[in-house]
Amino acid sequence: MDPAIEEKLLTDVKGREGVPGKEKLKDRLWSEAKKMWVVAGPAIFTKMSTFGTNVISQAFVGHIGATELAAYSLVSTVFLRFAMGILLGMSSAVATLCGQAYGANQYDMLGVYLQRSWIVLFTCSLFLVPVFCLTSPILKALGQDEAIAEVAGVIALWFIPVLFSFVPSFTCQQFLQIQSKNMIISYLAFFSLSIHVLLSWLLVVRYKLGIPGAMMSTILAYWLPNLGQLSFVICGGCRETWKGFSFLAFKDLWPIVKLSLSSGAMLCLNINGWEMMISLGFLAAASVRVSNELGRGDSKAAKFSIVNTVLTSLAIGFVLFIFFLFFRGHLAYLFTESSEVAAAVADLSPLLACSILLNSVQPVLSGVAVGAGWQSIVAYVNIACYYLVGVPVGAVLGYVFNFQVKGVWIGMLFGTFVQTIVLIIITCKTDWDQQVSIAQKRVNKWFVEAEEPSANQ
Repeated sequence: MDPAIEEKLLTDVKGREGVPGKEKLKDRLWSEAKKMWVVAGPAIFTKMSTFGTNVISQAFVGHIGATELAAYSLVSTVFLRFAMGILLGMSSAVATLCGQAYGANQYDMLGVYLQRSWIVLFTCSLFLVPVFCLTSPILKALGQDEAIAEVAGVIALWFIPVLFSFVPSFTCQQFLQIQSKNMIISYLAFFSLSIHVLLSWLLVVRYKLGIPGAMMSTILAYWLPNLGQLSFVICGGCRETWKGFSFLAFKDLWPIVKLSLSSGAMLCLNINGWEMMISLGFLAAASVRVSNELGRGDSKAAKFSIVNTVLTSLAIGFVLFIFFLFFRGHLAYLFTESSEVAAAVADLSPLLACSILLNSVQPVLSGVAVGAGWQSIVAYVNIACYYLVGVPVGAVLGYVFNFQVKGVWIGMLFGTFVQTIVLIIITCKTDWDQQVSIAQKRVNKWFVEAEEPSANQ
């Protein structure tokens, strides 16, 4: 590397290093909390809005018929959620690469990495399309009711445009979160959700268009925020970090692919429900804060951020844990009038409460992994805990000891518990000074890469 470039980088890093020891703990906590909530607050709202879009669609489909409701629930819960988990995980490569580059003030490369992620995620989406095209025969082969499988096959085809909407949605969200430009995401999510409610009522209830009406509204609800985000990024909302489309996007795609695949395996096992939307918000906050501080060269600030984010998420998870234990089956009456269903919910509520408590820590630690860029290690941990611990224990308890749903759920909880303990150990044992060095090597490589085109002109 050119000595002048190396000297500039070292000067930048030293100039940005803080002196946390001279600050009062109260001031550090307040400062870190503000930085965390700038990312976590809008991220939680946006993810809950995205999840809410699916819930609203499901509610209106329920007005069409029981078969349609069962088919929609099956496709959205199994096929769409699986695809969403993979693409959401893969998009976290943007958080690692852009976060560390942004922390190191190498703004020019953020737009390039965003475009590289578009290429990788779009390619991955193409491979997922056959799953949606073959939904009906897949469900029939698994023994699903034929009428439900047929309707599910039709609904799955409507979900293909939704599948491709995740590519700009997840990547642009990560790109904007890195720069603390989150509010535009929240505004667009709120606007889209409002339009979705109105349009669903018009097309499904008023004009009786059935599944096509419900799905047209759903597709529009997923794509409206994308159009807004893309317009904001491309048309001047990110002048420092978006320098236009570049052929550099097609160069060095392999690092993006490796991080994306690891992230997809790491996160697609962790998408559960409303409570997960909160945890995923803190995941985003952890990844942004850690990547920024590592890019800045401040290991102490990175560790402080990790502790602060984990404890905040855990505190919220504990409140929800108590809430669900206390109300148990009463919450079921928000969705049904059946006393039998309410009794079943009450029976499962302790397991739900435990899930919420564990899910308030595990995703945040996954966010730390995203920020540091060691998704591959965590991917192996997650897969091992899920398939080697959670699934076997759940199968034994559910089918051998005949605990049924409760047994399977307990197995999954045990897998998540082991997963959480392992991630805590990895995080505590990590040499964060070494992680700073690794991040700085990445930043140095990006800096040279960004300088090469201008030097050759």
